[in-house]
Amino acid sequence: MSLSPDEVRALLADPDLAAAASGLELSDATLLSDLAHLKATAGEMARAVVELERARRSVAGKLPEGWLLDSDSAQQATHRVVAAARAQRLAAAVGDGVAPGVHDVTCSIGAEIAALAGGDFPVLGTDLDPARALMARHNAPGAHIAVADALSPVSEGLIIVADPARRAGGRRIPRPEDLLPPLPDLIDAWRGPASRVTHEMAIKCAPGIDYSEWEGEAAITSVDGGVKEACLYTPGLATTSVAGHGGVVKRSAQVLRTRGGEVERELYDDGLPDDCGVGEPGRFIIDPDGAVVRAGLVRHYAAAHGLCQLDERIAHLTGDAIPAGASGFEVLEQVPLKKVRQALAARECTAVEILVRGVDANPDALRRQWKLGGGKKAGKAGKGGGASLGVVVTRIGAGATAFVCRQRQWGPGA
Repeated sequence: MSLSPDEVRALLADPDLAAAASGLELSDATLLSDLAHLKATAGEMARAVVELERARRSVAGKLPEGWLLDSDSAQQATHRVVAAARAQRLAAAVGDGVAPGVHDVTCSIGAEIAALAGGDFPVLGTDLDPARALMARHNAPGAHIAVADALSPVSEGLIIVADPARRAGGRRIPRPEDLLPPLPDLIDAWRGPASRVTHEMAIKCAPGIDYSEWEGEAAITSVDGGVKEACLYTPGLATTSVAGHGGVVKRSAQVLRTRGGEVERELYDDGLPDDCGVGEPGRFIIDPDGAVVRAGLVRHYAAAHGLCQLDERIAHLTGDAIPAGASGFEVLEQVPLKKVRQALAARECTAVEILVRGVDANPDALRRQWKLGGGKKAGKAGKGGGASLGVVVTRIGAGATAFVCRQRQWGPGA
């Protein structure tokens, strides 16, 4: 659902309207009765008030409070900590003389430009949707906002930020050429004569996109363990390796964690050493952050933390300690996959977290097959057992194997 320009103007003219729905449940079950209640106070604006309040609740903690938005724009809005990290990077590029300012050509409700605004350089946001441009003016008052088509350039020489729509009709769009606007068309629109790139660009994409042929840097970002985006940076915005070797990065992973209002940041890239090796199972099995896996930097991550791979083709790592901020599973025993049910029963396991990599097995199907529910005791003394355990199913060599583990544990600072 979305808001119309007239609805946005009405909400801007009467800020108290939005508060009318704050005490309502607004669930699917109560929506009709909530709307009927609101019509008595908000009149024809009842639908818009419900749309705004439901959208705000869906992004609680992701975007600042008090923003104007709707459900459609909320789905793709950049998480505030991701936008802040990118703003820091782009502001540094402006400071280095790469460009005099930044232009978000698909600014939507203003998540990116709000993070950029307030510096000593111009920030421009444009969007094809007049309603979103109005919302962006409210959400990012320090930026210049206009209505314009991302495929029809209206600026010159600025760093271009773009976020093509990755969903349509509630479904993900898997192919770059089907994005809105299409990724190839967007890139071509900002090329100069003889296909020369006259603008440096940061283009946000789905994490699963094939970026192997991209000439610049492909940066994958996660927040609190969830992968949020891939961002393609043109060569002029690509960073040098955090290893300090001076090489230009092609692949990077940014791991962001929010703790008590603070944001912790880890960076990994393809300039780091990747000589982690393959070894026997250690005390713990570690499943690297999704950003590291999607960026193809598992070996680099392992080498940075003194871990090794269980198999060179699989992302499961092992070592004697869990890295700071990460999680892992302490191994109790290694068994063939067909023996897991007996192993869990022997430990009177009643609940299990299952991780699967490199094996054609569905965790839900495995859980049903193992028929958990065992004994009434909390666990068997001396066996390290308990009601809740972890099972890591992985491939080592040519066959599947399973590790029965204690429940998930966290490293220092997590």
